Amino acid sequence: VGCDRSKNLVDICGAKHFQAFVCDALSVPMRSGSCDACISIAVIHHFSTAERRLATIRELARLLRPGGMALIYVWAMEQEYKNQKSKYLKEKNGSKGRGKEINTGTTQRLPTDQVPGSSSQASACSDQLINDLKDEGRDARPVGADSRLPVHSNRTSFQSQDLLVPWHLKGGTKKKEESVDTVFVPADSKESQELSPVFHRYYHVFCEGELEAVCRSLDCVRVQKSYYDQGNWCVILEKL
Repeated sequence: VGCDRSKNLVDICGAKHFQAFVCDALSVPMRSGSCDACISIAVIHHFSTAERRLATIRELARLLRPGGMALIYVWAMEQEYKNQKSKYLKEKNGSKGRGKEINTGTTQRLPTDQVPGSSSQASACSDQLINDLKDEGRDARPVGADSRLPVHSNRTSFQSQDLLVPWHLKGGTKKKEESVDTVFVPADSKESQELSPVFHRYYHVFCEGELEAVCRSLDCVRVQKSYYDQGNWCVILEKL
């Protein structure tokens, strides 16, 4: 059984005959102790306070039966670890084709995507997802919104733990009254002819040991394993 904040993503799961429903990770409408295992992949790093990140892990633990396991993945501050660059950094030089910058009156250069493997997901439901982002805009905001958080430069090392990552919504449609910031798109592509909206998504990237420390602060779970995987910090928990 899966759940997601976005109704349109859940609808895609339903169309593929998977069981999924809309909910908030802070309050999952399932019985306590009803799950043998839970996974949380690339979710908790979107919560903007330490209290909310802890509450999300506590909610995961609530769902588990005693002895049940949970796997958590969050984006790592350390994108170069033990002298090895993550796939995220490597893809900066390995991206196919050359691109060109289209300036529409601003000085901020914004990239087309932000995390490994996410571009296909974004394009799959882009026209509908743009409405989700506006309606639900807790962790996504249109370009130009007033914010003091730094804006991350794509495929580079992180300079801050709390930041905004530009997301160029591929295939999205732009209303006439919407302004478009500077974006980076492949040369000679359809996107260079018709620009899509760019959003800023909030991330808290985790330093080494941080996720494990948060998990260990809960008395109801035991950390079975903590490890680094391609630019992510990962923890496997067991419910006591």
